[in-house]
Amino acid sequence: MTLLSERPDIRPPGAIDAAWLTAVLREGGVDAVIDRVSSRPIGAGQIGDSVRFELSYAHAPADAPASLVGKFPSAGAESRATGVALGNYYREVRFYQQLAPTARISTPRCWFTDVDEASHDFVLIMEDLAPAAVGDQLRGVSLEQARAVIVEAAKLHASHWADDGLDALPWVSGSKAAPASAATDGAVSMLWQGFKARYGARLAPEWSEVGDRLTANFGKLGALREGPRCLTHNDFRPDNMMFATAAGGRPVTVLDWQSFAYGVGATDVAYFLAGALAPDVRRANEAELLALYHRTLLAEGVRGYEMDALARDYARGGYLLFLTAFFAAMIVTPTARGDDMFIQMLSSAAIHMLDHGALDGLR
Repeated sequence: MTLLSERPDIRPPGAIDAAWLTAVLREGGVDAVIDRVSSRPIGAGQIGDSVRFELSYAHAPADAPASLVGKFPSAGAESRATGVALGNYYREVRFYQQLAPTARISTPRCWFTDVDEASHDFVLIMEDLAPAAVGDQLRGVSLEQARAVIVEAAKLHASHWADDGLDALPWVSGSKAAPASAATDGAVSMLWQGFKARYGARLAPEWSEVGDRLTANFGKLGALREGPRCLTHNDFRPDNMMFATAAGGRPVTVLDWQSFAYGVGATDVAYFLAGALAPDVRRANEAELLALYHRTLLAEGVRGYEMDALARDYARGGYLLFLTAFFAAMIVTPTARGDDMFIQMLSSAAIHMLDHGALDGLR
């Protein structure tokens, strides 16, 4: 017989049992009793670990979920330390608790989430989006998928466009209340030099030159961050999205809200298009995709943001993808796929910046 927990608590994946998940569902309004749970790891997250829980019921309504997905701190010590130091775990929980309902973008239903403010232990239980499948940074996306993502980006950005209330929230990156960034001039330079030492044989000379200029002028990057502010994802790439498959699923759902910020929306657009489309495909379709983004902003109620301003903000927005690639590579637990992904991100960001002359003002 399953003993019911009074209320879900924060616990690691190995301690998630039938009684705990029964309590989660009952908090979500589902009158069910789970009698068996099986689990297996899924995904390839760099900072957090994800687990699928398959559910067997003693009794349940017809619409009770057959499975749920849980997200937890990384089992890798280096990645966990990074998640804690950067506030990623705490930030994602607060997103689902306070911002997801108004963000307009397609996100998974959150059944339960909580975080310990002292230890940053957390648990996030979400709907299982299968048969949708997670995207792949190394494979990229189709143009149809890119269009769907761009529409979702515009909805997200419009949801809190010029919402200075975000400045009062210390867990929103880039807000006035947020702690000082760990990305100081010295830290960024050290990480870039370490990245070159580790991956130098895989770097084209022009990519290294972009990194040298970017890090040497890190204190001047304020000009690249100018533009109207809104709620941004800040790690807007295929690995953090679920896409429909032939078997079904939503067209696109956006995951991994560990890095969201109060920033410039066009940076998300550049981050995604630079990294998710091959350079020749991106070049051939940029104008169409930016026009789609702009039309959707207007449809969602944004005013006073003209196409020429969007083009300017987009052209200089690739810097974040480049910085994220080498910064993350040096502070998470290394994996073979992770290494390939970070090189792909960095190279595509460098090409985007060179295409758009994004560094011309940094001397």
